[in-house]
Amino acid sequence: MRRNGVAAVSALLLCLFFATPHASALTPQDEARYQTLINQLRCLVCQNQTIADSNAPLAADLREQVKKQIEAGRSDAEIKAYLTDRYGDFVLYKPPFKPTTWLLWIGPFVLLLLAVLLALRFTRRRASPVAPPVVDAQALQALLDAEHREDEGARR
Repeated sequence: MRRNGVAAVSALLLCLFFATPHASALTPQDEARYQTLINQLRCLVCQNQTIADSNAPLAADLREQVKKQIEAGRSDAEIKAYLTDRYGDFVLYKPPFKPTTWLLWIGPFVLLLLAVLLALRFTRRRASPVAPPVVDAQALQALLDAEHREDEGARR
């Protein structure tokens, strides 16, 4: 019975130790850099959240990596380079403009231009007046007369 009590107290102490936030070794300037960086990096799991906003385990690991690298004295550019080397340009919310990311930067504008061109083409087709067909009045009168004669013949 005593073993169970000791194990329970040990488990409780471990939970409290890991649940309490540890003192940050970051200076106020480093803390500001940290906050800026984690808000510029995309969570690779959530993809529409920064690692600052995400609760995913990978985001927590990335936050910890950023913090350790700031503590190690690395610059923002070095930290971003480290993360893009490991995870690619997708980890950045603003990927650099280079041949491998041209589609990311130019693609939305190309799609918008195509949509505008299609909309203009569609509206011009609808708006252009359609010329009435050329009707031969004599041929039309002959058809009406023939139909009228058929109707009278059917009545008799």
